Amino acid sequence: MTTTPRKIGIYGSSFDPVTNVHLWTASTVAHRKNLDLVIFLPSSSMRHDKKTNTGDEHRVNMIKLAIQDNPKFVLDPYELTVLAGMQYTFHTMRHFREQYPEDELYFIMGADLLVDIADGKWSHEKELIEENKFIIMARNGIDMTEAISRSPLLRNHDDGRFQLMSKGLAMEISSTYIRDEFSRGGEPKYLLPDSCYDYIKQNGLYRI
Repeated sequence: MTTTPRKIGIYGSSFDPVTNVHLWTASTVAHRKNLDLVIFLPSSSMRHDKKTNTGDEHRVNMIKLAIQDNPKFVLDPYELTVLAGMQYTFHTMRHFREQYPEDELYFIMGADLLVDIADGKWSHEKELIEENKFIIMARNGIDMTEAISRSPLLRNHDDGRFQLMSKGLAMEISSTYIRDEFSRGGEPKYLLPDSCYDYIKQNGLYRI
C-alpha cells in the first residue's frame, strides 16, 4: 500500500524563549503551504555564531509547553545532540531527509537569512541550496526576489524550490525584546504562551 508523502517544514531558531509570534508564524506557514507537520528545531547553546541566554533544557521545556495542544507541531532536539562547530544547516537537512525519506521537506527561514546566503555568509551554502527546498518568510525592508536575482547560486536554482511568503509575516516582536522586558521588571505576559510565561517566572529566567 502506497502512502501519500507528507509535507514537513523544519523550523529552526534559538526559541529563547518561544513566543506567540513563533507559534503564529508556524501555524500560518503550515496553513498557507499545506504542511502536515512543523518540526520545531531549537539550536544548541554551544553554537559559536549565536549566543543563547538560557540552557537547552529550559528552552526544550518551554517549546514542549507551547506546542502541546497542536498535533501539527512537534519538537526535535537533534541539534542539541551534535558537537558545536561541527554542525551546519545542510548537515541538519540531510539528517531529516534520512529520517523522513518518503516525505517532502522544506527549510523554513526568514528573508534575512536568504540575504545572508546570497552574500556568501553561510557554510556549505552550495550543498544546502542544491539539495533542499525552502519556505522563505518576508522581513521588513527586504526584497526577496532581488536577493535571489543578484546571487548566481540562488538564481541558478530558482526552479520552484524557493517558496516566498511575502504577505503578513513581518511581525517583529522578538525573543530579545521579551528577555529585555523580563530583565528590567517588565510585563511581557501576552507576548508568549501563558504556560511559558509561568515557567519563566517559576524558574527565574532572564533576570539580570
